[in-house]
Amino acid sequence: MKKITLLSLAVSLAFAGGSAYAKISAADAAKLKNELTPLGAVRAANADGSIPEWTGGITQAPAGYKPGDHHPDPYAGDAVEYTITAQNLDKYKSLLTPGQVKLFETYPDTFKMNVYKTHRSASYPEHVYQATFENATRSELVENGNGISNAAVGVPFPQPADGLEAIWNHIVRYRGESATRNGGQASPTANGNFTYVGFEEQMLLPYGTKGASPAELQQNNILFKFKQKVSEPARLAGTALLVHETMDQIKTPRQAWTYNTGQRRVRRAPNVAYDAPGTASDGLRTTDDFDMFNGAPDRYNWTLKGKQELLIPYNDYRLHSDSLKYKDIIHPGHINPEHVRYEKHRVWVVEANLKENTRHTYKKRVFFIDEDSWQIAVTDIYDNRDELYRVGVAHGINYYEVPTQWSTLEVFHDLQSRRYIAIGLDNETKMYDFSTKLDDKGFTPSALRREGRR
Repeated sequence: MKKITLLSLAVSLAFAGGSAYAKISAADAAKLKNELTPLGAVRAANADGSIPEWTGGITQAPAGYKPGDHHPDPYAGDAVEYTITAQNLDKYKSLLTPGQVKLFETYPDTFKMNVYKTHRSASYPEHVYQATFENATRSELVENGNGISNAAVGVPFPQPADGLEAIWNHIVRYRGESATRNGGQASPTANGNFTYVGFEEQMLLPYGTKGASPAELQQNNILFKFKQKVSEPARLAGTALLVHETMDQIKTPRQAWTYNTGQRRVRRAPNVAYDAPGTASDGLRTTDDFDMFNGAPDRYNWTLKGKQELLIPYNDYRLHSDSLKYKDIIHPGHINPEHVRYEKHRVWVVEANLKENTRHTYKKRVFFIDEDSWQIAVTDIYDNRDELYRVGVAHGINYYEVPTQWSTLEVFHDLQSRRYIAIGLDNETKMYDFSTKLDDKGFTPSALRREGRR
């Protein structure tokens, strides 16, 4: 891996021979108040200043914004600093993942990266920062890392000791308490033709609820509940999915149900996990690709490789804009690069290697996780021949009204078929509603049946 900063020898020695699930000391936790950000990122600028100091991120919305609007670009006046193409790629390879390099090689005439000034815009409510500080000295992984305990609301491991702790930070990162969202996905053919698949989704996030206690969360053993209904095209409309994601997956694995309009029945769906194909994805993503990675981490060995400075999509408000149509974004081979903004940020590098005697379509996955938000920004995915198979990219923005840093669009490129799937297209639909009041009654199998019949 190019230019990965190794974890300090002191940290390595501190955990060598001890518990991989050790909590950090009060002295280390205190660093979240000064040299580190409240979520554990390096607060200071990098050596040449191209990554600035974190000063709190976006703390207020641009003038004129109101909840329900597509989020206006606070950096619309920024000019492109430089553009990477296949012709000047060698100059910038140290700032790219192998998968990103492969995209230039696969689409040398059309793929490019417009790079802009870096803004460390990630921000969260103050109570999330306080919860993270409290989690730091108490959070633990459960048996074999297949769950977490003694954590609530904030990031459980702001100073991760290993890859499992880092990936759990991504899984439980704060995204509000509940939300409804509309949007959809497209899986264009090689010539760019596509059918838009629309979704209506609801999320209830007990882990992120203000005031939630670790004891209460462990007793209920629910991280979040997710319900999804296909709204279009007509041939798929009404198909629905319900997921209950657990906090301790040894105690209770994920529970899932599906509603099929043809059968008009709700069925348990234990296969909605791991490498089962994603909903209406044309086989271009797995179930655990959703949200860049979700679900049980038990089929992989996880290694924290260190940190790297990387060019990643960030502050992609232009791509999020309601002034665009889906056809403006979906192009042959890859999304339209003119609408994508790249910035240089520090990322954690986490490598997942498939365990012996287990199976998954992906033999190895390398995740590049934004240090300011714990959002996976890029993932390089390898097949059983150890060849690059897919490249996943999350295009993030700050949702002012929460606030939270989250993707507005996720794109998974299949390098072998030269196709891709774009998930989260919302330019032509109404915006997320983070103020919606949802409760457990709406996330039962009977509620799923009612949802599917509407």
